[in-house]
Amino acid sequence: MADSGGRTVSRRRARGRGILRRASSRLRCLGAGVVGVALASTALAACGTSSAGTGPVTLSFYYFPELSGALTTWIKNCNAQSHGKYTISYQVLPTASDAQRLQLVRRLAAHDSTVDIMGLDVTWEAEFANAGWIVPWTGSYKQQVVNGTIKPALETAMWKGQLVAAPLNTNTQLLWYRSDLVKTPPKTWAEMIAMAEQLKKEGKPHYIEIQGAQYEGNTVWFNTMVNSAGGTVLNPTATKVTLGAPAVKALSMMKQLADSSAADPSLSVQQEDQNRLAMEAGTAAFELNYPFVYPSMKTDDPNGLFKVFKWALYPQVIPGVPAKVTIGGADLAVSKYSQHRALAFQAALCLRDRQNQLIGATVGGLPPTIASLYSEPKMFPAYPFHAEILQALEHGSVRPKTPLYQVVSIDISHLTSPPAKINPVSTANKMSSDISNALQSKGLVP
Repeated sequence: MADSGGRTVSRRRARGRGILRRASSRLRCLGAGVVGVALASTALAACGTSSAGTGPVTLSFYYFPELSGALTTWIKNCNAQSHGKYTISYQVLPTASDAQRLQLVRRLAAHDSTVDIMGLDVTWEAEFANAGWIVPWTGSYKQQVVNGTIKPALETAMWKGQLVAAPLNTNTQLLWYRSDLVKTPPKTWAEMIAMAEQLKKEGKPHYIEIQGAQYEGNTVWFNTMVNSAGGTVLNPTATKVTLGAPAVKALSMMKQLADSSAADPSLSVQQEDQNRLAMEAGTAAFELNYPFVYPSMKTDDPNGLFKVFKWALYPQVIPGVPAKVTIGGADLAVSKYSQHRALAFQAALCLRDRQNQLIGATVGGLPPTIASLYSEPKMFPAYPFHAEILQALEHGSVRPKTPLYQVVSIDISHLTSPPAKINPVSTANKMSSDISNALQSKGLVP
């Protein structure tokens, strides 16, 4: 998938925060057992199999490429705090989300014991847990994760009642708007579309920017609208499709935007970055997007549009009912095949602790999963919208929890893009049928 709730976008837009440094790739440890005896001992030591008395255990941490340097600081902090018990070795995954998942799947399917800790996109937990590749968090380890973590962020790490990962960072969308065009931000989708249409009549910038292309971002839009309308895509056990009337309402609103003068003519091919660029170009009045757009606007147009670039909570689908925006982010999981599970759990807890999540937020632009950090004054300069982010996260929704998420997402995005082609009732019926077939391993992926 091109994006999974802002994680990819945050990396892509790091330059908007003035962050250009790219983390170095490290050599992977592969095939130690097939080399000669003399070389095998060297390979095993590099892969984290050092025995007691020979120094710290090396824990391989497979994580996404990051640009800010925050991850390097996390690792340095945790290595120091381990007091010689372990050293975390950062193994850089590919840039593309699909390639990241594929590498981890191949390693885990091969029972690769060099994998200790993994960064998981919030759409992978069900698949990895269902396959038995990751170890549930229990006892004190679990309690340390649960205490103080934002509930929807915690839900991303749950599967069949078990905590299978630890939320590291999260993300959510806000409504961004121009205060020179809109004095009071709209509270509902209907109000926003009406405001945009009025601006059009006045000959002013008026477009509503959102992700209408046929990709993961469009699935996120639909999931947000369905949950905001009081529904879900699947039941809690991921055995049945539960779209119904809320899906029809969600699709009707998406169709209404697409058919209105408020829609950007390029809606059907737009992703997060195209939305950002349209807003910065001055053709839009509203934008539904992740917080990366704020530092970007500050960098790209500090003396112009940035001065009138404001934010508000995501518009409601049902008046008076807070929107349930689909959250993104990354979680940490411990491999079933790690030879150092206890240390891996300890290191993962350190990587996501309060100090490191604050660094991730202020240096890396990654919203924390620890609720109390949103009251931390050190966050305020980088997150002047911290209160709105926390409120959005606390009311947030998660993507459909299923090991078949990749297929479900494709089914949804192919039926909701282009948005102008949506027929609310028939599209909802077709979506229910296609996803039901996917859950039963029937039919073809679009």
